[in-house]
Amino acid sequence: MPLEATMIVVDNSESSRNGDYVPSRWEAQTDAANLIFHSKTQSNPESAVGLMSSAGSGPQVLTTLTTNPGQILDGLHRTKVGGASHLATGVQIASLALKHRQNKSQRQRIILFTCSPIPDSTSSLTKLAKKMKKNNTSIDIVAFGDLSEDTVAKLTAFNDAVKGGEGSTLLTIPPGPNLLSDAVVSSAILAGEGGMGQAAAAAAAREGGAGGGEFDEFGIDPSVDPELALALRMSLEEDRARQERERKATEEAEGKTALESVPEGQEGESKPLLDEEGKPAGESSESAEASGSASATKKEEKKGDDDKMEE
Repeated sequence: MPLEATMIVVDNSESSRNGDYVPSRWEAQTDAANLIFHSKTQSNPESAVGLMSSAGSGPQVLTTLTTNPGQILDGLHRTKVGGASHLATGVQIASLALKHRQNKSQRQRIILFTCSPIPDSTSSLTKLAKKMKKNNTSIDIVAFGDLSEDTVAKLTAFNDAVKGGEGSTLLTIPPGPNLLSDAVVSSAILAGEGGMGQAAAAAAAREGGAGGGEFDEFGIDPSVDPELALALRMSLEEDRARQERERKATEEAEGKTALESVPEGQEGESKPLLDEEGKPAGESSESAEASGSASATKKEEKKGDDDKMEE
């Protein structure tokens, strides 16, 4: 996925108390928001995610842009359910928070959850959508619950006006036995430019399935504790590198101490050290003749000396 700064806007109005989603609309949003955070940060370590609520006495920023999952969980825990949703105001505050992001190379994105009636008019929402499009801010809408035709029409008009080159998605999820987070993870909201593989991997990691991969033997879910998963991954890589260095060092040591084999059948390999006459086998005939002449000369000289002594 690309480098993004994402603000998640949750609907904590009275409508979120409804239990038509497992276990409730609010708990379903909490699970989905946590999943979105991990999907964004794991796909790009430099991406940041913030959190805000749209209901209560008014929209409130719960967590500024961060890469710390603990801050997102703390913000969700501190959120109180009650009041009516202020969708348009929430979008404007989320856009302001994105404008003050530290890394200006991050793309701006808002993921908006809504499960309650929208008091804003269609014209005001369309005007706001065009402003967001001009600011290059993508807005993904997750609409769930028993939505009226008027609410669906307003959200559709808003989505049509905000669509741009960066892409914005309107996801309508009817009540059912499936989890809200499952519908979000399989949608284009998390698929983005990385394709459905990114979302599927995030879902598998959340469920502790095959997405855990190398962490299965440790019984760790990387989506729950990404910092521990990163530390384990680095430790495993260092151990593999150490084992590879030891293997190469052992091979080099064995190569230095091993003796080279002498090929058989070379000339002189099967010859005896002495020939039949008791002379070195490698001595040439000329050397043998010269040696014989020298021996004969010495014998004659010795014989002459003996004759002189007799006289």
